[in-house]
Amino acid sequence: MSDTQSMGDPFVRFEKVQKSYDGEILVVKDLNLDIAKGEFLTMLGPSGSGKTTCLMMLAGFETATHGQIYLGKDPINDVPPHKRGIGMVFQNYALFPHMTVAENLAFPLEVRNMSKNDIETKVKRALDMVELGIFGNRMPAQLSGGQQQRVAVARALVFEPDLILMDEPLGALDKQLREQMQYEIKHIHERLGVTVVYVTHDQAEALTMSDRIAVFNDGVIQQLSSPSDLYERPQNSFVAQFIGENNKLSGKIKAVSGDVCTIELDGGGGTVEALAINIGAKGEQTTLSLRPERIEINPDKGSVPNTLKGKIEELIYLGDHVRTRMSVSGNSDFIVKVPNTHGHKLLKEGETAIVGWMTEDCRALDSLPST
Repeated sequence: MSDTQSMGDPFVRFEKVQKSYDGEILVVKDLNLDIAKGEFLTMLGPSGSGKTTCLMMLAGFETATHGQIYLGKDPINDVPPHKRGIGMVFQNYALFPHMTVAENLAFPLEVRNMSKNDIETKVKRALDMVELGIFGNRMPAQLSGGQQQRVAVARALVFEPDLILMDEPLGALDKQLREQMQYEIKHIHERLGVTVVYVTHDQAEALTMSDRIAVFNDGVIQQLSSPSDLYERPQNSFVAQFIGENNKLSGKIKAVSGDVCTIELDGGGGTVEALAINIGAKGEQTTLSLRPERIEINPDKGSVPNTLKGKIEELIYLGDHVRTRMSVSGNSDFIVKVPNTHGHKLLKEGETAIVGWMTEDCRALDSLPST
């Protein structure tokens, strides 16, 4: 299931963890997951996939129905949240509106009975870390959304926890600020070496920030890999569709030779070759996954092993590339990203064109019984 990175003893471990709210339906199903010390691991998936429930069980706000969660070598199922020593950052910031920024940061230190001098030192250090050193006397309402989010990150870091959990922390920010904060959080993580478990449904955010990504669906990790492996080498069609943009073609397995299979496309679309990643036997149906930027329109003859005819339905100019929607082998939403070079000017809507790609860029995923 996973391309796990080599690690010593895991810092966080989920061992056969299940969660049900009604005693019948499992929202998390037999989860086994190891997280290394200092790692930035993102739990990614659609709404209802179980990712936030896993984070809340780790934080102590939800209890596991079955299985055990470990922090270091210690089981923590029965440890209350405030004794786990974990920093939390929420989407809504959860700042105290009646306290100044500095007082917000001091609060978790005061409840730990630290001395006044230590509190002042740690608050100043945390504010400097997120470049808000001069904002200590401001009230949260006097700050922008991005500044409030940085205060929330600083508050999670101020008592120097070994583990920080972040639940959709950038969801309320606009696109530009969100992207800026992604890099800021990533750089803070790199500087401090703290372990981060991050929850999001935004795949671009996960690809930008993470060491590894656990893709959740229906309470199960579908794939656990580095960002590049998830994008380049999805293990099933759910991951291929969820991470980045992806074209799907369906067909019947005609032959398998080593790690390459020959597929007869549905609807008389022709025959192509693909990497045999997750397929059944000859004669069964399968789904092909193909990234839009790996496809050429009207390639030089003989330059690529796979070619199909298609019709250009729509051209959308997006600056650095032209998004070309085509009808290919029964798929009327077949997307090709054509780089913005002079060649794109030769394309016209309504015309027939050839699409082509290399075999290693096409993956046969998921076997279905032949109908």
